[in-house]
Amino acid sequence: MNKKFILLTTVLSVITSLSYGQQDKLITHFVYDKMSINPGETGIDDGICATSIYRNQWDKVNGAPNSAVLNIEANMNRFFPGGLGISFYHDAIGFSRQNNVLLNYSYPLDLAGLGTLGIGVGLGIVNFGMSPVWVPPTTVLDNSLPVGFTATNLDVNFGLYFKGNSDYYVGLSSTHLNESLLQNVVGQVTNQYQMARHYYLMGGKRFNGIGDGAIDAQLLLRTDLVKFSADINARYFWKDIGYAGLTYRTVDAIGLMLGWMPVKNMTVGYSYDLTTNKLASVSRGSHEIVLKYCYFLPPPPVTKSNHPRWL
Repeated sequence: MNKKFILLTTVLSVITSLSYGQQDKLITHFVYDKMSINPGETGIDDGICATSIYRNQWDKVNGAPNSAVLNIEANMNRFFPGGLGISFYHDAIGFSRQNNVLLNYSYPLDLAGLGTLGIGVGLGIVNFGMSPVWVPPTTVLDNSLPVGFTATNLDVNFGLYFKGNSDYYVGLSSTHLNESLLQNVVGQVTNQYQMARHYYLMGGKRFNGIGDGAIDAQLLLRTDLVKFSADINARYFWKDIGYAGLTYRTVDAIGLMLGWMPVKNMTVGYSYDLTTNKLASVSRGSHEIVLKYCYFLPPPPVTKSNHPRWL
């Protein structure tokens, strides 16, 4: 019983630190989830792309984070300057549930042949809810324990994303800019949850002509000015068939990344993160599945007119 109590205390302390510190989700395949943390990337690449990601963090640890992401974005330059996208993600940690829905727009600026700078904003809503179920004894009231509630408020993201002409990118962004206060008043009891502003710096480069394929390297730094973490990963793409790579996340995990392109413009990815933090003795690692598909509109038809004297 003492061992179970110590384990439960450790898990709750870690989850609490994540809930009130690093609130935003952690994604190993963040290269496929740029838009939800940097709206400047929205539609900067050609095509209409849909990406779905599911992450089971710290497998077999009760109350550990589970995240689901759905991003749909499109390059709209054929119709008007910019890119449009919608981003949805769901985060479950312990007793809490967080849902975000954001509509993103990015305006592209051509920087004198160096590349394209996307200036983006995301506007939407964030919903946070908590439904605690405490174990016995339940007859003793403890005002320090949170009670069930749910609340919704405005959510705002902003980002700058530069895509260079020589296969590299750099992005700077912030999520939850307005730091929404989510609160619910029941009688004389006020339940509230404060969103924390997050800052992101990302970058990456692709190195072509490596054997029969290419290597791409990625870096993501994230902080809420209380906690800091960084992801570094690299993948080797073999022709247009698949990829394999490694990732390192500070104070959390080392992971293996695998991907397969079963058909043109489709990617199926998987990652397994080996836990390196305090939960290493009880966690069976973290699993992540990615599915991405892009559709490219055919080029507009070229119309030709004949001079009536040349018919």
